[in-house]
Amino acid sequence: MKEREQFASRLGFILVSAGCAVGLGNVWRFPYVTGLYGGAAFILIYLLFLVILGLPIMIMEFSVGRGSQKSAASSFRVLQPEGTKWHLFGYIAMAGNYLLMMFYTMVGGWMLYYCFKSVRGDFSGLTPDQVAGNFGEMLGSPGTLTLWAVIAILISFGICSMGLRNGVEKITKIMMICLLALMAVLVVRSITLEGAGAGLSFYLKPDFGRAMEQGLGNVIFAAMGQAFFTLSLGMGSMAIFGSYLDKSRSLTGEAVSITVLDTLVALMAGLIIIPACFAFSVEPGAGPGLIFITLPNIFNHMTGGIIWGALFFLFLSFAALTTIVAVFENIISFAIDLWNWERKKAVMVNIVAVILLSMPCILGFNLWSGFEPLGEGTVVLDLEDFIVSNNVLPLGSLVYLMFCTYRYGWGWQGFFNEANAGEGRKFPAAVRAYVSYILPLIVLVIFFKGYWDKFHSVTAMIVAAAIVLVFAYIVFYRKKSTVPN
Repeated sequence: MKEREQFASRLGFILVSAGCAVGLGNVWRFPYVTGLYGGAAFILIYLLFLVILGLPIMIMEFSVGRGSQKSAASSFRVLQPEGTKWHLFGYIAMAGNYLLMMFYTMVGGWMLYYCFKSVRGDFSGLTPDQVAGNFGEMLGSPGTLTLWAVIAILISFGICSMGLRNGVEKITKIMMICLLALMAVLVVRSITLEGAGAGLSFYLKPDFGRAMEQGLGNVIFAAMGQAFFTLSLGMGSMAIFGSYLDKSRSLTGEAVSITVLDTLVALMAGLIIIPACFAFSVEPGAGPGLIFITLPNIFNHMTGGIIWGALFFLFLSFAALTTIVAVFENIISFAIDLWNWERKKAVMVNIVAVILLSMPCILGFNLWSGFEPLGEGTVVLDLEDFIVSNNVLPLGSLVYLMFCTYRYGWGWQGFFNEANAGEGRKFPAAVRAYVSYILPLIVLVIFFKGYWDKFHSVTAMIVAAAIVLVFAYIVFYRKKSTVPN
């Protein structure tokens, strides 16, 4: 059996793991959600949930990866007690990674395409309606969407084909450093725009009265959901990087560093977008169209707008590609762990597989636009995103929580010893009751709230309950005669 690769440096592990967490949820969703729910007051609530919700689950996922030295495809099988079925979740985690890439590669292609168009000056001199028309034309062209999705796929798998250290670690470090540098330049430009002061005040000065206008419950659930989903937890995307770690450092300190870096990127994205919106009298809670329609119009009114627009979409491209590379590494590791494939073979097979699997999402915006899987106005992307974001991520996180605390899983002691092996900040034993009983309930609330927000029907809630029962079977099934007390 070939010895498992390991990261060349601690910095490499932190930047690659942060690159997985740092995605379009940080730089696309976070600014407009912050704008919608009241600015700084929302951010404070979000940071609270990031610590009490996201951080413990990340540490558990890292622990399962390092403890097993395997990807999600095999990690539960290595650590589970005999007679239990935790390993069944590995197949769900694998499906979740593929499903995520079925639409995320296309969106990553959007970023590359808009960077290319910005460099060419395609938006220069266009009216707002013409800029909006450009976005619609892109979505209506299956050839354009396919070309740029394939480019994103080939770049990312090309990086993975070079190996963990020489490819994933080295290139992601460069992309993350460039991403942070680009963001710093764009932050300075945005906050120095005439009229940006009002946006800075909105973004950095808490106003709970303004947040209350949206309803306290809505703000709390929005902050909870953003904190939960921003770290890409629940489908083994973090566990794979834990499996490449030695035991020289405890995992809590590493998870804190990654969470801080992920949050820094989200906050900087807000500092780029929200002051610019205020400077040009644009609603910062305008939704996803903010990136592809509103911001190109803002750049059109800036001095040197072609340069700033190109830099902005280059930074978005780096944010998307770091996530795609990280998930592709997880996908490649499935084949290596399950079938002992060579890395090159896993890359070649998965290039073809991911391109083919991406086509339904691409065609959903044009040739298959009549297919509305979740109701009027929805497309294939909405269905794929719903399965991943509202099902695999929360329920996968629940599995990691139960596996690390439930005595018929890996158990508290197994997790606790692994998390605290090595130097650095230790996972506190005092929170055992919280992560064992309270945190799983919070995750379940997020799961059911997602179904209610999407469908507003009792039938949907019954379906959600049935899905939870299936997961409960995986978690609680055991052969009593073979599992030690």
